[in-house]
Amino acid sequence: MQFSESWLRALVNPDETSDELAHLLTMSGLEVESCQAVAPEFSGVVVGEVLAVARHPNADRLSVCEVNVGAAAPLRIVCGAPNVAAGMKVPCARIGATLRGESSDKPFLIKAATMRGVESQGMLCSARELGLSGDHSGLLALDAQAPAGQDVREALALDDRIFDLKLTPNRADCLSVLGVAREVAALTGAPLMPPEIGAVPPTCDAALPLRAIDAAGCGRFSGRVIRNVNAAAATPAWMKQRLERAGQRCISALVDVTNYVMLELGRPLHVYDLDKLAGGIGVRFGKKGEQLKLLNEQIVDVDESVLCITDDTGPIGLAGIMGGASTKAEPQTRNLYLESAFFFPDVIAGRARRFNFSSDAAHRFERGVDFENNVSGIERATRLIIDICGGEPGPVEDRANALPQRAPVRMRVARARKVIGVPVDSGEMADIFMRLGFAFGREGSGAELSYVVTPPSYRFDIAIEEDLIEEVARVYGFERIPAHPASAPAIMRTQPEGRRAAHELRGLLAGRDFTEVINYSFVDEDWEKDFAGRNDPIRVRNPIAAQYSVMRSSLFGSLVANLRYNLNRKLDRIRVFELARVYKRDAAVMDGLLELAGLAQPLQIAALAYGPAIVEQWGVDTRTVDFFDLKADVEALLSPRTARFEAASHVALHPGRSARVVLDGRPVGWLGELHPRLQQKYELPLPAVLFEIEVEPLRDQALPRYRVVSKFPPMTRDLSILVAEATPVQGLLDAMNAVRPGPVQDIELFDLYRGKGVAAGEKSLAFRVVIQDTARTLTDQEADAIKAGLLDVLKAQFGAKLRA
Repeated sequence: MQFSESWLRALVNPDETSDELAHLLTMSGLEVESCQAVAPEFSGVVVGEVLAVARHPNADRLSVCEVNVGAAAPLRIVCGAPNVAAGMKVPCARIGATLRGESSDKPFLIKAATMRGVESQGMLCSARELGLSGDHSGLLALDAQAPAGQDVREALALDDRIFDLKLTPNRADCLSVLGVAREVAALTGAPLMPPEIGAVPPTCDAALPLRAIDAAGCGRFSGRVIRNVNAAAATPAWMKQRLERAGQRCISALVDVTNYVMLELGRPLHVYDLDKLAGGIGVRFGKKGEQLKLLNEQIVDVDESVLCITDDTGPIGLAGIMGGASTKAEPQTRNLYLESAFFFPDVIAGRARRFNFSSDAAHRFERGVDFENNVSGIERATRLIIDICGGEPGPVEDRANALPQRAPVRMRVARARKVIGVPVDSGEMADIFMRLGFAFGREGSGAELSYVVTPPSYRFDIAIEEDLIEEVARVYGFERIPAHPASAPAIMRTQPEGRRAAHELRGLLAGRDFTEVINYSFVDEDWEKDFAGRNDPIRVRNPIAAQYSVMRSSLFGSLVANLRYNLNRKLDRIRVFELARVYKRDAAVMDGLLELAGLAQPLQIAALAYGPAIVEQWGVDTRTVDFFDLKADVEALLSPRTARFEAASHVALHPGRSARVVLDGRPVGWLGELHPRLQQKYELPLPAVLFEIEVEPLRDQALPRYRVVSKFPPMTRDLSILVAEATPVQGLLDAMNAVRPGPVQDIELFDLYRGKGVAAGEKSLAFRVVIQDTARTLTDQEADAIKAGLLDVLKAQFGAKLRA
């Protein structure tokens, strides 16, 4: 919320300085992000009236001007601006004036100068030279009524400051200057001077019929016809100045008036060209198949969830969001219809974001707009329109359907004191409620004393006891509440040795050269189709943006997005991981403290590797990371437990380079190279390798157990065999491990060969068998017998042949 300090002080004028006022607002919960001067410091610049303009005798692009600055004699000033003309009023920096320089401690001093043989006694200024804007195309034209010699800072009200508030969503009442003024009055005790709004009597009986108003979406609808307006009239300078300093672009008198009333009173309005309306006007929810062209030229499809303003032709605007192009008021408009309505926040919330745009009206309606100032807003706008554009107003029509009920809220004084931590006097609490404009009553006495407060129509954030306690605390002053260190009994809780924290998993991957990332849990709907194969994902009812419309059931999409982000910034080696929850439908899940019925929310850990396997260096050849590199990372993550890797297909992974991770006989995750289809779709020059594993099974770990370390030397035997190409290595390992004798300590694959000497359709595998006994030294005959026994098992189960 942005506004000028002069506008605020027109409604409430406390003794506090600008900086003190900014601090007070921030400490009361209305954070002031900035409080900046309208213009930089300069002096000696006055209003100059150009009396005459002559061509410079020695320069084609320069002019010699006679300028009246209110002195006894006019000044001669050489000027190069293309728009200088006799009769205009412009800023004139006299000799001795100081303008903005290279820095605040080095101002630019205006001196007498001779330009191409002609003496210049000052300088005529553009907006950029005064620091008002970047416009340097010509001189800044001032109001023709400004007296010559008047200080420009006074003429343009440049000693003003602009406040920019960062409001929390619950404080919709402060999305207006009047709302902020109420706060300032309550905090400082200064009298509130709201704008005087009187009823504008009708001068004609023109009215527009009101059709059906859907009470489920519109609680109140008010309107008025105004005939014979001059829509092309110019917006007065005072209004333009206030709007511009509030960050609004001036468009036309009618639009500027509605924006002004919205900023002043917090009341969004809309102006229709009466002659473009067909029949009456009404409010209803849209119908499937209906379309509407908006003021921003966007064509949107409406449905049963979108509230619309309609006439006999169908939708003419999105209620509380934006009007339609077919009925907009234009400079040639003569008759208009002024609309003021109250739409329920739940009906408006999220609809603008669904259509990928936002508006000031939607920003206010979805947070809650005062439902008692409908008519006041119309009367205020009517007076401004008549004063600026003329016209003949008709009677105000006001239809209230189902206004929100403001239920009384009880606040126990003892409870408030306990929560705040300070024994605030009950009389001071009552004074705070009075200053805030709350209607209240007392109940009980002594320790049982309570205040029953009825929230005003503009305070949608007052609903429970804690809301009132917060109001008391912030108006009382957070700075008056002493700060005490928190005290709580320290309890040392045992950490089970057989369980490891999720944070340990983060440390393991960080130690293997991965960087942790944190992403949103809501993602693009296409990601769920691409990376999880889900065509019916869990949808977000009120997404913050269209690309965040569903809840993710896999972390793959987020990691690929991180990859693309870094590739676009010229990184070639990327290793990232994320530990977060995913969201899946599961009918077996019941409601609980941390569970929602029908929705599983397991923790998953996922990682992605892309580019060189190791950082480029002189000692190792550069190669691209592959499936087996990431498989090693997974094994390290699972250690000391051992997982099985079974060939299987996943919608997001390469059909021949993916595996299911199985732990203790249960599938816990996936590992593989990104599918070529997705590599092409997401424009990745090289394939990425990913894994995603459930966290819960990884947290269990066996306690360390004593194991005798043999003092006898180990023996190794290499077993080289030929098997069919389709034979899985894991099957061979499983068969040997199932029958291996006690002295066998380890069996590992150390070589895979295809090529010369190996028949087509076969592959050569070499296993290293480590044999060691803890009680004695084994003989060569015993080691050879163990090797032969393993070979017999492979021959019997897989048809393996010993390779010569």
